Amino acid sequence: MPRPRRAVPAWLAHPFRWQRLPVPWAAVARGTLCAGPLLAAGIATGHPAPGVLTALGSMLAGVNDRPGTRRTGIVHIGLPALAAALGMLLGASLRAADAGWWVVPALSAVGFVSGAGSVAGPVRSTAGMQMLAATVLGAGMPLPGAPWAKALYVLAGCLWLLLLRLVLRSPRPAGGPLSGERAAVATVFDALADALAAVGGPGAEPARRRLTAALDRADEALRLRRLTSRLLRRPARPEELLLAERFAAATALCEASVALLWEARPLPARVAAGPRRFAEALRTGRSPGRLSAPERSSAARGAFDHALLDAAVAFARERPLPPATTREDLPPARAGGVRGALGPAGRDYGLRVAVCIGASAAVALLLRADHWYWLPATVTFLVKPDLGPLFSRTVNRFAGTAAGVLVFAAAGAWLTGGWWPAVIAGAGGALLPFATRHFALQTGAITLMVLSFVYVGGARQAAAERIVDTSLACAIVLVVGHLPHLADPRRRVGPRVTEALRSTERFLRYVLEPRPAAPGAVATHRLALRRDAYRTLAQARAAAETAAAEFHPARDPGPDWPTVVTAAERIADAATACAVRLDRGARRPGPEEAERLCQALSAMADALEDPGRRPPGTPPPVLRPVPDCATLTDVAAELERLRGYAGAR
Repeated sequence: MPRPRRAVPAWLAHPFRWQRLPVPWAAVARGTLCAGPLLAAGIATGHPAPGVLTALGSMLAGVNDRPGTRRTGIVHIGLPALAAALGMLLGASLRAADAGWWVVPALSAVGFVSGAGSVAGPVRSTAGMQMLAATVLGAGMPLPGAPWAKALYVLAGCLWLLLLRLVLRSPRPAGGPLSGERAAVATVFDALADALAAVGGPGAEPARRRLTAALDRADEALRLRRLTSRLLRRPARPEELLLAERFAAATALCEASVALLWEARPLPARVAAGPRRFAEALRTGRSPGRLSAPERSSAARGAFDHALLDAAVAFARERPLPPATTREDLPPARAGGVRGALGPAGRDYGLRVAVCIGASAAVALLLRADHWYWLPATVTFLVKPDLGPLFSRTVNRFAGTAAGVLVFAAAGAWLTGGWWPAVIAGAGGALLPFATRHFALQTGAITLMVLSFVYVGGARQAAAERIVDTSLACAIVLVVGHLPHLADPRRRVGPRVTEALRSTERFLRYVLEPRPAAPGAVATHRLALRRDAYRTLAQARAAAETAAAEFHPARDPGPDWPTVVTAAERIADAATACAVRLDRGARRPGPEEAERLCQALSAMADALEDPGRRPPGTPPPVLRPVPDCATLTDVAAELERLRGYAGAR
């Protein structure tokens, strides 16, 4: 009998994963017009140092040039740009003061702040990483100029790309100043249609996760739009209120679609045609046309057709309804931000980055005191725990650096004159937006650009040293990153999963408990709670999948985090299906049954947050099926599964 083939471990297979994304041609054009032309301008005017610094700033901004609206682009590029300028000011000040070995504790302190900020959100995490990278480069690169001037040059390079972002954009749908937001909401309807087409098949749950991601992006775009209006003290325009109503209709449709996904019965193709018509209407500004006839085969299908009719009314409306603001519309309070950065996960992240940066800077100063900055700069992009599994990052970083050095060396051998580094930098800038699909490719593009900057700055023979420095950086990060305290996935992933469980418990409690408020207010607040639950679940899944792909030298890998998150997602799905059935007339469960389920879910979060909270030998609560609503039986079953996975320590 042939032996069964063993699956490749996740930590070994992850370096070969490749994201399939559309080519962002507008971002490619912006990248072509950034670092290369700025570096060429410095060479042409005889001032290479300003050209290098502005090109460096544009490269750092290009890493954050992702698809989105103009306002999201300003936030995602602008905040890290300010952080990079601050880092350059700090680093250049250290160099001007001739800090010597004092640069090691200074960089460690900046590394701690950078790592702790990683738990405060993706934008703050990127800002912290770029602040640390700019600090290292400012302290190590031998470029003339005052510290404040260097910081302004870096900021100018970032602002140049941001200006191009506002001018060179992808084709947008009709809608004037709201075109980006309309495109984001249209993507939600497209993702909803894809999820409906996948009902009953193996791709149903991944389609639902893509729908959650589309909802998050659209919600962020509309929130930034409202924030801008409040900052400018300008009342919301009618077209903004209409778009908000259509997004609310999309959210209600998504709730009904989750109930259909839960039933797992394949749907006819005409069901997905309605959301696609709405997406096309948002892109073109035309009417969505006729929709399919309603069907009442199940409670979920009836709720979906009712939500489809409400969406059609929202699209047919030419004037927005008067806004009704109640306390029920407020989103639930959540822990995070600065509080999260000061928590255990933030301290662990910060300590891990600080130790790696300090060790790499000390080793670099011992090896070569003149060009020491490459080693800690490489560690900066390797050690950030939210960028992917550690082993995968180190393998891809070394491969990308080696490839970039070889390409740069070949270009130097074939090309002549003083302009060819600017050409290489322009090619790297054009490749950078496309390279986001794989870390090795992104590393290769960045290596080409940085080597061009270093060459123009005067270090003509530095390419060969980069491979040695990168090897040392990978070794340092692998050793420090697998220290027992700093690499414990329970401390890094546990808070995310705990927050997701608590958000799910709030949503489940709101669904099961009777509410005396008006039906509209109840539905609005329930949708806000459901969005919060799925948003935190998506963040927990990203952290859990990263932890699952880490290399675990110990025999006990800890809890099965992805399975815990999957069970929690199914609880949220079941609660959504339950809410739909209750709206369609199902009998509401008694308060004892509802409290028992919510307490059980809360107990799972407590067990993950503090394993010693429950006295030893005390069994968790026993869950019995609840007959009042069919999906509550599924909730109880998922809670049983969740208890088993969360208890596997």
